[in-house]
Amino acid sequence: MKSIDPKDFKVTAPIQLKDIPTDLNNKASDDDKEDKLDNVREKLSELQDVMYAHNRYGVLICLQGMDTSGKDSLIREVFKEFNARGVVVNSFKTPNSTELEHDYLWRHYIALPEKGKFAIFNRTHYENVLVTRVHPEYILNENLPGIEKIQDITPQFWEDRMEQINNFEKHITQNGTIVIKFYFHMSKEEQRKRLLRRLENEEHHWKFSPGDLKEREHWDEYMQYYEEAINKTATENAPWYIVPSDDKDMARYIVAKIIWEEMQKYTDIKEPELDDKVKMNFAMYREQLKE
Repeated sequence: MKSIDPKDFKVTAPIQLKDIPTDLNNKASDDDKEDKLDNVREKLSELQDVMYAHNRYGVLICLQGMDTSGKDSLIREVFKEFNARGVVVNSFKTPNSTELEHDYLWRHYIALPEKGKFAIFNRTHYENVLVTRVHPEYILNENLPGIEKIQDITPQFWEDRMEQINNFEKHITQNGTIVIKFYFHMSKEEQRKRLLRRLENEEHHWKFSPGDLKEREHWDEYMQYYEEAINKTATENAPWYIVPSDDKDMARYIVAKIIWEEMQKYTDIKEPELDDKVKMNFAMYREQLKE
């Protein structure tokens, strides 16, 4: 298996999605990919235990991608060794009536990870500059001042919203939340195959929605808006990684390794040491327990 370098997937300059491969064509066997993933997820699990004891940082993992790009299965496979108390998954769907009574970032603020824990956003605050750009009529549901009709939503509106997202991420990273963002880069042909499999495999019928086909008609628009959002919100404190996702097993390993490498930057994450007086009395505590 060829070596995977997380730096190869990090967005550090303006990108064009059409120029980025959706498959690495890495000749690794399925067993090799599974072994590599297993090794990294065990290390991540151990790291999470230390983080929990350290209690200074929370980690926010943001997952974005088109339907069928593999977000759900990746969560299951990458984080299955975690202690259940240490990771919370949030899937953001159409805002409900309560959420619409607040600004669009409110429901994301209240789902941020506690110190010592991981939170996974399966679809994220970026839906507010992706789905809503393809379907601007959704913005009218937010009941915003000065927005009475679709024609009131100007290009500057989207510029302002992406600046607000940058400010949101800057604020939370400065207050102890580590943010790592992933875009699952899948080809339109691979999506077609995956949707067909859902129709042909009875066990997966429940996953299929006619809405998936309607959204597929907007593929080119989504690619344009993903590209723009990534280019305008890729920062050093909240980096974007573009993960080739036609091969789900490889994508899982890439994501796990990137998270591991990112976390190595935080050298202050260590288990807290016991007070010296407590250590000095270990012998006495042992005797008390024996008695």
